[in-house]
Amino acid sequence: MIYIGSFDNTTLFRPVTFYINGFYNVPYAKFYYIFLCFVYAVTVLGNSFVMGVIFLERTLHTAKYVAVFHLAFSDLCGSSAVIPKYVEMFLFDNQYISYEDCLANMFFVFFFITLQSLTLLVLAYDRLVAICFPLRYHAIVTKSSMTVIIGVIWVLAVILFTVLVGLITRLSFCRSTTVDSYFCDHGPVYKLACNDTTVNYIMALICIAAILYIPLILISVSYICIGFALLRISHGADRIKAIKTCTSHLMLVAMFYLPLISVYIVILTTYIHPNTRIINSMLTQTIPPMLNPIIYTLKTKEILQSIKVIYRRAKLNYVMDQTVISNVKN
Repeated sequence: MIYIGSFDNTTLFRPVTFYINGFYNVPYAKFYYIFLCFVYAVTVLGNSFVMGVIFLERTLHTAKYVAVFHLAFSDLCGSSAVIPKYVEMFLFDNQYISYEDCLANMFFVFFFITLQSLTLLVLAYDRLVAICFPLRYHAIVTKSSMTVIIGVIWVLAVILFTVLVGLITRLSFCRSTTVDSYFCDHGPVYKLACNDTTVNYIMALICIAAILYIPLILISVSYICIGFALLRISHGADRIKAIKTCTSHLMLVAMFYLPLISVYIVILTTYIHPNTRIINSMLTQTIPPMLNPIIYTLKTKEILQSIKVIYRRAKLNYVMDQTVISNVKN
């Protein structure tokens, strides 16, 4: 322990390191860590591929795909904030993390989860305007307005989690420094403190509402409005076409929110074994970022067409280069 000083007449003790406990006596746990390495590799390749396609194909330089690009970026960074450090800790038995690194890890994990959540909300807004106000869509949802919205998301996330993590620094850790989680999770960390943690608990509730419940409620309201708009479409073919534009987004929403919310509800209402909580939380944070680019690639017509265009262009450039090389040799 390191003595720091006093805060509100309370002596503060900060640990040099925290110990990330991870699993309790789980057999063959290393196979799980290797599986996560595979998940991370697919996540990096898939999201980098989607970002590359959007960047290279000019027809995708629209407001909607600014948000899709941002979702792929936040998925990639979110997985990078969790999986490499997790695998390093438990595959190589290096479970100690310094106090400063612990706070940084806490900030970035929750920061990118927030970006993922709010980007799904932005995509719901995009679909709402596209279906309910089709004639005004290009005037309302522009690249500049989408960039501003994403900028606001970043500012809100930075402020929210700077406060959340900053409140940890007012806590004194005079007992255990063992964190019952797979990363420096906010709840397991602040519950180790000796002094009053009421403010931390309230801030945790605010963050959960901001990350999960409020965005999910707004997404649900937007799809209720979309449903009423679809009922007013007279032609069945147009209605099916409009529904297809929403299916990819709905799949992403279901994969992201339902597992996370179910875990939080179970934690708040009943006892859940730490191993079960760790596995559920880890998979809900890592599987959606891996599947998101696959879903968008397979379910989005514009991206599939853009992939074909880029492939044909690359093939044509290769043939032309080979022709030039052959002429030079001759």
